[in-house]
Amino acid sequence: MLQRFGTLLGAVAGIALVRAEQPGAARPEKAEIRDLTWGQLNFLHTTDTHGWHGGHLQEPQYSADWGDYVSFAHHMRKRADERGADLILIDTGDRVEGNGLYDASDPKGLFTYDIIKNQEIDLICSGNHELYVSETTALEFKRNIPNFQGRYIASNLDYIDDAGEQVPLAQRYRRFKTKNQGIDIMAFGFLFNFAGNANNSVVIPVQQAVAEEWFQKAIREDVDVFIVIGHVGLRMEEQKIIHKAIRKANWNSPILFFAGHAHVRDAVNFDSQAFGMASGRYFETIGWMSVDNIKKREKKAGEQDLLAISSKPTFTRRYIDNNLFGLYHHSATDAESFPTKKGNEVSQQITRARKVLDLDHKVGCAPKDLWLTQAPHDREDSIFSWLKDEVLPDVATKEDRADVPRLVIFNTGGIRFDIFKGAFTRDSAFLVSPFVSTLQYVPDVPYEIARKVITLLNSGGHIFTADGGLDARYMALPQKWSGKDLDRLPYHMPGPRIGPFVADDSQLQHRLGTDEGDEGDKTPAPSKGYTTEDDFGKDGDDTVHTPVAYYSVPNCIQSKVGFPPAKDGGEGEGEPETVDLVFIEFLAPWILVALKFAGGDYKAADILSYRNETATELLTGWIEENWKGDC
Repeated sequence: MLQRFGTLLGAVAGIALVRAEQPGAARPEKAEIRDLTWGQLNFLHTTDTHGWHGGHLQEPQYSADWGDYVSFAHHMRKRADERGADLILIDTGDRVEGNGLYDASDPKGLFTYDIIKNQEIDLICSGNHELYVSETTALEFKRNIPNFQGRYIASNLDYIDDAGEQVPLAQRYRRFKTKNQGIDIMAFGFLFNFAGNANNSVVIPVQQAVAEEWFQKAIREDVDVFIVIGHVGLRMEEQKIIHKAIRKANWNSPILFFAGHAHVRDAVNFDSQAFGMASGRYFETIGWMSVDNIKKREKKAGEQDLLAISSKPTFTRRYIDNNLFGLYHHSATDAESFPTKKGNEVSQQITRARKVLDLDHKVGCAPKDLWLTQAPHDREDSIFSWLKDEVLPDVATKEDRADVPRLVIFNTGGIRFDIFKGAFTRDSAFLVSPFVSTLQYVPDVPYEIARKVITLLNSGGHIFTADGGLDARYMALPQKWSGKDLDRLPYHMPGPRIGPFVADDSQLQHRLGTDEGDEGDKTPAPSKGYTTEDDFGKDGDDTVHTPVAYYSVPNCIQSKVGFPPAKDGGEGEGEPETVDLVFIEFLAPWILVALKFAGGDYKAADILSYRNETATELLTGWIEENWKGDC
């Protein structure tokens, strides 16, 4: 297989890019852009990229690719050097699963690690998706961590190696001094208390890790700044535990948190000298943080004099839309000066991989947009309504039980992206449904028991925690972990302006013209997109957008299939005595607990295979059959 892919890559090696981003990517649109504020210490942050390193080909505001990010970072490092400031690049995990560039190869991730390593990331850690499958964890340990030797941090993760020994997945912390300012930094890298990891990894609970001797010693080191990177939602309890532990030992040093996992843009003020940000998902966002007025430690033996600043540090944050239009602006470049040799090489590497994987192959033609959260889940333009009413009744069939009534349950977290009207490609299938779960079932469940399961899955969170140590949020979209009130506006979190935050909306720039960055005189009409509100206000997004509606979705949806007609010729469906309870494999632990509380006595041995195809394959097959025609 590796040889076959190598041959194919050679065959398309001559592909050239007219522009830096991927061929066919939507051109970025005109926009109003807020400038970045620079400080002594500055950061670029990515998280939850989930394989989207080719960018968003259908969405102009997020259409730049990983090669463009390589070029962007190069220019920003140069700008930092010219200012005598420092720039640090951070990634906080979940780089895998969720895009054909990762999921469509055999083995998975065949090209991903070689693409990612071209970015000079200074601090990097694991997410939970690197740990779900033992093969993925092994690849992370054997391929990705060596690519970032000395910069990969695993403060609460261990690996079971080939000899059966439990060893740290990577170093527990990193201490280093910055290039230009000489700022002394102690950095940690955490994962939330994840329980779904494969058996070749060990997640040490955060509350246990912060009590360990190495951590207690590290937080008492005489450093200028603590940095906590982590695949942890910014408002999750684990962040509070880490913050409290550092503050207990070191009451006044700046602490900078870089979060992930919740797929939102967010910023939180932990105290007057502790600030954190989360930078979205799917390579839509490049987070920017700047810190000024950092008080450096006094002169030590053998070291040069360091500047001491008496005032408290100040922070700014920006959520950068990942498109060439904005990247040109922030890096003070244009279409001619922006692409670097290395950046172009990475873009071409992505193009070749997409070609080999045939990601642009048309599976079918979507007749309309179907939304993940921009429409109520029971409305016809919701992807979940479509799944419940059209897809599940068709794919949840088993030849030898075709005449048995069934309840089919699918968790909303198993669907990860919108469907856009027009061509639905091989790539689209992985964007929408990237997971490998198959359909399973419990046969002949009394209907009076089975009918209660969906209600328990959606509202009985406490029963799963008490009975099986399960968290109901795992079934739903990652945004459930954010702790933000998302129902009013996208990623909206009302909060007071606390602490030493610098707002800089006076630097709003009106940008017009072509994607080369030409300026015009008119103010463009904002496109729909992120309109983030965080602890520090509403000016965090670099691009001015009009809000997109956000609607909460349940943990799970359910379809009734093959039910008998109502008795006595009445309207609607009748109630069978028993049904097959069909569900996506991932849900099995929650299903067993729900059945128990509904009055059923079922064990893991009672769960049988219903269909062997993965959710991605079932979805693709349905679209091939039902969405035929010319796009």
